[in-house]
Amino acid sequence: QVQLVESGGGLVQPGGSLRLSCAASGSIFSIVAMGWYRQVPGKQREMVATITSGGSTNYTDSVKGRFTISRDIAKNTVYLQMNSLKPEDTAVYYCKFNNYRTYYWGQGTQVTVSS
Repeated sequence: QVQLVESGGGLVQPGGSLRLSCAASGSIFSIVAMGWYRQVPGKQREMVATITSGGSTNYTDSVKGRFTISRDIAKNTVYLQMNSLKPEDTAVYYCKFNNYRTYYWGQGTQVTVSS
């Protein structure tokens, strides 16, 4: 069975950086997109960044210029490089892989930005 395993979260000070990783345990048929989403208590999960199989990226406005999504096909892994972190970036971050028929979620990793 396919599983997505996330790592890289933690506690950082404002202005710091983190890199999140999300690795699939097996090959997923016809992946069309990978993405990162985040959620805070009491709010809906929101899209942060996506990348298509062709490499096109999309970011929510609040992270443009600070976050970069990338992937390593050989490792079945998607990354989120987060720079210039702000307290409002604090959330649980979830990765997601999509194919034409279904999708898979990671378990979530906590990112806390605080001084």
